[in-house]
Amino acid sequence: MTSIDELYKILHLKQVEELSFEGISKTVGSPNVFGGQVLAQALNAAYRTITNGRVLHSMHSYFLEAGDLSIPITYDVGIMRDGGSFSVRRVTASQNGKLIFILSASFHKTETGYDHQLEMKANIKQPEDLLSWDDLLERYGDSLPHKTKTFLEIPRPVSFKPVQILNSIEKKDSQPYMDVWFKIKGDASNYDLATKQQILTYISDYNILAVALHRHGSKAHWGNTQTASLDHSMWYYRDFDFDDWLLYSMDTPSASNARGFARGNIYTRDGVLVASVAQEGLMRPLR
Repeated sequence: MTSIDELYKILHLKQVEELSFEGISKTVGSPNVFGGQVLAQALNAAYRTITNGRVLHSMHSYFLEAGDLSIPITYDVGIMRDGGSFSVRRVTASQNGKLIFILSASFHKTETGYDHQLEMKANIKQPEDLLSWDDLLERYGDSLPHKTKTFLEIPRPVSFKPVQILNSIEKKDSQPYMDVWFKIKGDASNYDLATKQQILTYISDYNILAVALHRHGSKAHWGNTQTASLDHSMWYYRDFDFDDWLLYSMDTPSASNARGFARGNIYTRDGVLVASVAQEGLMRPLR
């Protein structure tokens, strides 16, 4: 995938029954289905059953099995509740009859109320002053570890610009935080809020577990650690546009018992808090 239009086609599922949908997969460099894709496709299925105009405000999910890239994924939606203000949906994803993923999503009618937010970091480097993943590949490709280079060579519909550039050769523990600017490739000006939330969810699974792994960079790296997303939760606060760079500001409060926990806030360039993310992932040292 090289543009947002291609991503949209992957995320927009084929309806096979009233509450059942089917999706295909595209690799992002892993031998298994990308977690962000499953998250976004499950939300597409859930949103397709919302007929009262309510807007997604939170979702919570668990990854149960690795997805097979070569097999379509079936998403079945359960209508759990349509109350006076909130609607709740449960989505299960399966391949060949095996359950691989479950998600609960809550939708809320539009209301007015109090408003506050955590402010974005001050004096953070702007994307114009940073190198993208594509730039890093072009400039340092020959000196990058083979696995890193192969990962960066995969075409993507999103451009990422990390604020903190980590040198894996130095083998140093990094700080417990990471900031990454991102921008989609293509025009999303005609997408509604539901579609933008699904795309944002897809992107949210990039980078977040890395902040927990890099905290142990003197010992751990992607080649000697078994990693996998275990769960993923997200809260959606405000409408936004994809016409400019967005900032994903992440930190890692804890790692223990071969699991790493990370969380993040997503801001517009002018500091509007759009969404928050939390994820725990497997970080098992390979013996």
